[in-house]
Amino acid sequence: WLHRITSPKSDCAKQYRVWTIDEVTDADLEMLSKGVQLNNEEGLTKPAVAERVSSHEILLSITEGKYHQVKRMFAALGNKVELLHRERIDDIVLDDTLEPGDYRYLTQEEVDSVWN
Repeated sequence: WLHRITSPKSDCAKQYRVWTIDEVTDADLEMLSKGVQLNNEEGLTKPAVAERVSSHEILLSITEGKYHQVKRMFAALGNKVELLHRERIDDIVLDDTLEPGDYRYLTQEEVDSVWN
């Protein structure tokens, strides 16, 4: 199950709230939606879904999950991630009431949702 949600080949969607140092432009959003070239990687990333929340904050959904992918994607655009928060894995919305280091058990429905 863990491999299913973390493997870049699984197409498991992960949604992040990303705050950047520099403004995210329309051109940046377009590049993210087409895929970007990461340093030391062959080919482009898979297309992402990027939604602007404000000039320095976006919601970004990716399906790969390469090593530090979100930070590397913004670096490829000449920007830097200031703060990053994962909000969702597939249909599982992460519990924003948990403090850092806390956890909760997933429901059976949440576990099963990743396999469908």
